[in-house]
Amino acid sequence: MIIDEIKKANLMAMKEHDSLARAIYGVVMNKVLLNNIELKEKGKEQTDADVIAILQKTQKELTEEKENYIKAGNAEEAENIEKQKQIIEKYLPKMMSEEEIKAEITKLDDKSLGAVMKHFSANFKGKVDMSLVNKIARG
Repeated sequence: MIIDEIKKANLMAMKEHDSLARAIYGVVMNKVLLNNIELKEKGKEQTDADVIAILQKTQKELTEEKENYIKAGNAEEAENIEKQKQIIEKYLPKMMSEEEIKAEITKLDDKSLGAVMKHFSANFKGKVDMSLVNKIARG
């Protein structure tokens, strides 16, 4: 599972005294642990898809944080945030490109917005930016 890889990487970062990597691994592992507790309360098991969703949300939060540091004129912190984003990126699946999304939409019989969104949500969850699918389907 992805979380096991993250835990191993966290140990390596600890041994290498990489505080930047340790910080982001700590954040991710904490979020995953909290999510796991929530799921167990509902009687569900955590999957890699759940971990990927957490990683994607963390990635988005880091992007916003980086933008705020840039606005504040703190280039050093913005650079550190970028390094943390790159660390997380290693664990995310490759996202579908616009061309791949368009090709997939052309294969569908029903090209209505609802049907397209439902298809991508069911078959490509975590591997596609749904806002991009929405934009392409409307265009």
